Amino acid sequence: MSDDLSPPFSEVQDPELARLGAAPGKDLSPAARRALEEAAARREAEAASALPAEKGGRDGPEPTRFGDWERKGVAVDF
Repeated sequence: MSDDLSPPFSEVQDPELARLGAAPGKDLSPAARRALEEAAARREAEAASALPAEKGGRDGPEPTRFGDWERKGVAVDF
């Protein structure tokens, strides 16, 4: 047995690859690395473009998803 206290290979990972979401211990091809970078960029752009909560809006899910709109207790079908 060796007295080496380094973690197993599967636990060693480049921090940049961990940020991109790569599996630990995997060697990535340039295409896979590029795909992970593009996905990370899309996730960041989506998070940045998230809309703020509506003030004074309706509670619950958007009623038009269900094919009708309710106003003051009266349902109107489209």
